Amino acid sequence: MRKNTSMTEFVILGFSDHPDMNPVLFMVFLCIYIITVLGNILIIIIISVDPVLHTPMYFFLRTLSFLEICYTSVTLPKVLANLVSESKTMPFASCAIQMYFFLFFGVTECFLLACMAYDRYSAICNPLHYTAIMNKRVCIQLTGGSYICGTLAAMGHTTFVFTLPFCGSNVINHFLCEIQPVLKLVCGDTSWIEILIIVAAAFVLILPFMLILVSYICIISTILKIRSTEGRHRAFSTCSSHLIVVTLFYGTALIMYVRPKSSFSPDVNKLFSLFYSVVTPILNPIIYIVYSLRNNEVKGALRRTFGGILSSWRQP
Repeated sequence: MRKNTSMTEFVILGFSDHPDMNPVLFMVFLCIYIITVLGNILIIIIISVDPVLHTPMYFFLRTLSFLEICYTSVTLPKVLANLVSESKTMPFASCAIQMYFFLFFGVTECFLLACMAYDRYSAICNPLHYTAIMNKRVCIQLTGGSYICGTLAAMGHTTFVFTLPFCGSNVINHFLCEIQPVLKLVCGDTSWIEILIIVAAAFVLILPFMLILVSYICIISTILKIRSTEGRHRAFSTCSSHLIVVTLFYGTALIMYVRPKSSFSPDVNKLFSLFYSVVTPILNPIIYIVYSLRNNEVKGALRRTFGGILSSWRQP
């Protein structure tokens, strides 16, 4: 196969196998994008304006909502543009930039979810020392560490992939520049590259996942020791929404990355990628809002926020 040293652009096939579905897909993805952005902005506003919610748990939730907006914005605008455009090309540099930010926000979210699990562990297993353990400085340090991990992982993966030699076709059978489909365009045997990618993915996915798992083992063990049913229910309700989000995000991400690239067909790969890059971000605000409505603090914050807005509108 001839080595292509002058490749300047890629062709992103997206969902071109079903062109008759493009109008429907465009409306569906547009609605998903709008709901995702507005839902997460709503969470950020409510947490930011109400001092009652200025706690570590809601600090991390606000950061997660910001990441979800950015994570979705890396992929969906380009998907929407491809659905209404005849041209499916993407410049070489733009593809690398999209991969970098897709990995950056994704890996940062992985480690932030681990930070949120540690916060819940501290609140439930060490309630008397919780405010000392999870002070403002610690929250900022944990969040900053998540961003640093995201930066290093994204920079390493993107640099590694885009310094490899590409051969022949420049067609990516996917809706974004993700590692697995881009690797299919690399020259020669890429089995050793796959092993390196799997090892790296194991670090950025399985390490925070193991931290989350250990935290929840301790949390469940502590909850089971609570004698009253109401107490157990109250303790579990503070972390149930986080547990659902972790299951959705890590379940599909682990299947997608910690396996050989040839395990599934391109259509199945697109389905998994859609789930954790598009579906999960729209479910997160819905899950957190639904579960938070059981919390009196959030109910009060909603009443104060929207009550203040309505009052300002009524004033002449």
